[in-house]
Amino acid sequence: MKNNVIALAVAAGFLYAVAARAQQTENMGGNMQQTMQTYKAAQYPDLSGMPGFSSQLIANHIKLYQGYVNNTNALAEKLAAMLAEGKEKNPEYAELKRRFGWEFNGMRLHELYFDNLGGSGIARQSSRIHKAIQDDFGSFEAWKKDFTATGLMRGVGWTVLYRDNTSGRLFNAWINEHDGGHLAGCTPLLIMDVFEHAYLTDYQLDKAKYIEAFFMVINWDEVDKRWPK
Repeated sequence: MKNNVIALAVAAGFLYAVAARAQQTENMGGNMQQTMQTYKAAQYPDLSGMPGFSSQLIANHIKLYQGYVNNTNALAEKLAAMLAEGKEKNPEYAELKRRFGWEFNGMRLHELYFDNLGGSGIARQSSRIHKAIQDDFGSFEAWKKDFTATGLMRGVGWTVLYRDNTSGRLFNAWINEHDGGHLAGCTPLLIMDVFEHAYLTDYQLDKAKYIEAFFMVINWDEVDKRWPK
């Protein structure tokens, strides 16, 4: 445990330093040649004023998401530089490589989450996702009960409705933080953030009330678009 804490502290320290250098370069109008594609934070103006979610909660959540985007870019830059310098066998490289998956997933899961918000909360019965849910769980209500129970589990992370691309089956999965529990070979269809920052501002510790509000604003058309072709 002590070694893990030290390793995370080392990774966080290097990540902070890289992000600070990147910000300093930007502030100075640096003209370093662009060597790799960088990710840009998406904008979600339509989520402001969404029922059940205050503007303050949404603004705070988007700001946190933007931090994941910045950290993903900083880590990618640092890892590329270390590789070019022949430092890929250093412990620092290994820890930053591990950290990259955590930051990247934090970025991408938030994007999927925000994109499947802002809807009416009603899934069309003729949609692929509604039919698949009924086939796999027996009824939409049975699926919702399982998805809700997964979200109410103790801990912080995500609840994800996955489709297994091999069998076509649907599963509700718990993702610990950003990186533990993803189902390999599956497509994420519906994403619910269950970190405290997703609901604490409006619902304090009442996660169940947050989940009820979440279901009222799911964009099921967006979820259906994620169905593998």
